[in-house]
Amino acid sequence: MGFMTQLISESRTLELSDLRVRPYGITDAPRLRRMSDRLSERSLYFRFFIGTPRIPEIYVRHLDRLDHWDHEALVALADYDMVGVAEYIRDPADRTRAELAVLVADPWQHRGVGRLLIGALAHTAVRRGITAFDAGVLPGNDPALAAIRSLWPQARPRYEDGSARFRLPLAA
Repeated sequence: MGFMTQLISESRTLELSDLRVRPYGITDAPRLRRMSDRLSERSLYFRFFIGTPRIPEIYVRHLDRLDHWDHEALVALADYDMVGVAEYIRDPADRTRAELAVLVADPWQHRGVGRLLIGALAHTAVRRGITAFDAGVLPGNDPALAAIRSLWPQARPRYEDGSARFRLPLAA
């Protein structure tokens, strides 16, 4: 079974039927800001690599400027609350690669939300000519490392600037 088929089929077996996944939209900034209320400083540190008590406003503005091709973000919604966001930014030097980042609200962690978002984002990326995600993971972010090892068992990190860097191939 190929990576994409495995990822999508496994995500469907999770009890995530109350979630909707869709592209980040122009009205999502308030939802993203409210998601800060359900994020620990630890979760924010692991996502943004800095200590911050809330999602940085510069990041909110950054997502408001998506082009939905070279820079895409998908959100997971429970009712009208944002519970996760995953994005990629295409590498301008190698347009077949993109940087991957995922953030899931603390109450929704370890429930398959990140995996669901990565699967949907990978599917979108492949359709747009991206063949690999690059991802940086800080030491101590065991859930992210476990997810990478589960989805990409062959992936091996290289260590750079205090983080583990991974090249994660996408296959149809």
